[in-house]
Amino acid sequence: MTKQPAHIVVAGGGYVGLYTAHRLQRRLKRELRRGDVRITVISPEPYMTYQPFLPEAAAGSISPRHVVVPLRRVLARCRFVPGEITAVDTERRTVSIQTLAAAETGGEPLRLDYDELVLALGSISRTLPVPGLAEHGIGFKTVEEAIGLRNHVLEQLDIASSTRDSAVRDAALTFVFVGGGYAGVEALAELEDMGRYACRYYHNIRPEEQRWILVEATDRILPEVGEQMGTYAVRELRGRNIDIRLGTRLESCEDRTAVLSDGSRHPTRTLVWTAGVKPSPVLADCGVPLDARGRVRCTPDLRVEGVDHVWSAGDAAAVPDLTAEPGDPPTLCAPNAQHAVRQGRRLADNIAAALRGRPLTDYRHRYAGSVASLGLHKGVARVYGRRLKGYPAWFLHRAYHLSRVPTTNRKARVLAEWTLAGLFKREIVSLGSLEHPRAEFELAAGTGRHPEGT
Repeated sequence: MTKQPAHIVVAGGGYVGLYTAHRLQRRLKRELRRGDVRITVISPEPYMTYQPFLPEAAAGSISPRHVVVPLRRVLARCRFVPGEITAVDTERRTVSIQTLAAAETGGEPLRLDYDELVLALGSISRTLPVPGLAEHGIGFKTVEEAIGLRNHVLEQLDIASSTRDSAVRDAALTFVFVGGGYAGVEALAELEDMGRYACRYYHNIRPEEQRWILVEATDRILPEVGEQMGTYAVRELRGRNIDIRLGTRLESCEDRTAVLSDGSRHPTRTLVWTAGVKPSPVLADCGVPLDARGRVRCTPDLRVEGVDHVWSAGDAAAVPDLTAEPGDPPTLCAPNAQHAVRQGRRLADNIAAALRGRPLTDYRHRYAGSVASLGLHKGVARVYGRRLKGYPAWFLHRAYHLSRVPTTNRKARVLAEWTLAGLFKREIVSLGSLEHPRAEFELAAGTGRHPEGT
């Protein structure tokens, strides 16, 4: 009887999914060539988004297509299944997948057997029951949201420049960002840079007329770079006329008015929500133990606690941090890209070791530090205890992320775009119509109308 090849299923195409599958291709090259192993990657999108580049993509410094890594091209030795995992039967070792075809036709979910399963489902935006948020909020987690936000901001400048209604103009020129972590601060800083630059092409809009507001519920921003650098970031942003509201929450955004807990009200047509993430809710149907925050409980070698042949890492996994000082209470690895990339590689090495009957290795990585951009030529960083600010921190931010973006192809394209951006002026154009590509044809056919401004 012919022995069936070991089937490794990687559920998710983010950091962990991509780096695990890519590493497995290298570690199991001989087994793949002989047909002893096969690898399947499941993801609703055919690409991985390198999220640290989203703010620069939104500001126009990087083309959107260079922020994403095509899975089919990078994972050439893997089978790619476009779809979303909906459930896992850990006893029968099967996964259920809602494929694109099934979603279109209403067909039955696809079921795959596995020998080893990697749960790399990542996270989604964490929202709160704020009145009006679902109707008016804009996320900032995907490349589509980043480019949509860029188009939206430029459209607001168009609206402000073409109206005599002061209320409409003020609302169009007011931009509210909720959340003082990496995503919120970097997105606001890059877009404020872009908005200020864009004013040179609007004869009736001055940069100081724009209002950029950052709302943060705690008493500091960018906690990852430390208190001193966080304080510097606040001072730098306020020096650019950005309104930083610390210890403040968004209570409502109904009727396009941001109502804050300090009692202030800000009519606005732009409210960006970047107040954290939470693990994928699909994990609740995967038959694995979860902690209080909905993350998969893992052992230090990245296996799921009490469930054979299932592994996890990244944002959706609760992985013990073995670098904690002796005597300190047990801690978990922070849900960030630095850990996710390294955990993906370790996870792949451990799966290869398990298939070959070799011992596994625990994941251990001491946090190196953090870097954050505050716009063009401005940044903050804390790396191995050293603090940097201004241009050196910005340069380190770019150098670090250029070294980490997957594939030489992407590195070369991003570096080329940065070089060209330094030689030529910014492109300030809104392509919001891309979000409604059939609108013009529908109007011509008599079945539609021009989309209204957002």
